[in-house]
Amino acid sequence: MIKIEKSVYDSPEPGDGRRILVMRLWPRGIPKAKVDLWIKELGTERELIARWKGGRISWDRFAAEYKKSLRGKEGLLRRLAEESRVGTITLLCTDRDPARCHRSLLKEAIEAQLGP
Repeated sequence: MIKIEKSVYDSPEPGDGRRILVMRLWPRGIPKAKVDLWIKELGTERELIARWKGGRISWDRFAAEYKKSLRGKEGLLRRLAEESRVGTITLLCTDRDPARCHRSLLKEAIEAQLGP
């Protein structure tokens, strides 16, 4: 199972399973104990997130560019897919809105690795 509804600022809970930070930069003020694994390669490129947060590109454009950035990272996606088969993983970043965060796109990409 893959959860995306949590921010790295939310307190860890037993149902989180393995808490995985998927950001390029470590968030300020977050102790390492709140995260089990950091995969910065799956975070959003700084320039891309700045364009979206600054209102210079739409969510659809952001999503397309983020998905494109995942090309070549299938090994990481498969690894997370396998982890989600045996237990819960929670994808974390600083954004509190999972619907408009790269975590939702990343979840789709991981689930695609699971197959039918």
